[in-house]
Amino acid sequence: MGSNVPLIELRGVCFRYPGGSLIHDELDFVLQTGGRVGVMGQNGAGKTSLFHLIVGLLQPDSGEIRVLGRPRCQERDFWEVRQKIGLLFQDPDDQLFCPTVGEDVAFGPLNLGRSRQQVMQIVQRTLEALDLAHLQDRVTHHLSGGEKRLVSLATVLAMEPDALLLDEPTAGLAEGMVERLIGILNEHVQTCAIISHNRHFLERCTDVMVQLHGGKVVPF
Repeated sequence: MGSNVPLIELRGVCFRYPGGSLIHDELDFVLQTGGRVGVMGQNGAGKTSLFHLIVGLLQPDSGEIRVLGRPRCQERDFWEVRQKIGLLFQDPDDQLFCPTVGEDVAFGPLNLGRSRQQVMQIVQRTLEALDLAHLQDRVTHHLSGGEKRLVSLATVLAMEPDALLLDEPTAGLAEGMVERLIGILNEHVQTCAIISHNRHFLERCTDVMVQLHGGKVVPF
């Protein structure tokens, strides 16, 4: 992939849920390698569906989705995308399903074919980087909401993706936990798009902000 080719590019994308009104109307969106984009918009504007289209959890009615320099149309086209583009869901309980924190963080690298030894190193390195090593053997569903959100981020980072898509990562976090998240993102994440209603948060960890309005991505 050439240096000028966007990592993620949506052109003229239209999307509506079955039986619903148009959510995206000829939408364009670009994320370059090294880019850090904040995404704002009112509830129902289509922010989450934008991220789900990028990783193939939803299919557009028309338009083009290109990720890693290639068009993505069929389900099999998105297998590589989901390995290389890490999606942090809005609800941590959608991301965490193993008995313990360590097993949740190990799940992605194991599915990528890493050896057991490699996975153990990745889990340890990731949890230490996020200051979560003390939670490794904890039962996941016993964690606080803030701890679950950071562990969810650890499960995504452990896959060593080319970019992160973070959907409302500060939701429900206390101020101290938000500060910790900002530090993690600025230190460990190079390329990302982040959905948030918290403008102050986005100003501190992204380089440019856009908003979804009228079915399109427009400058903020």
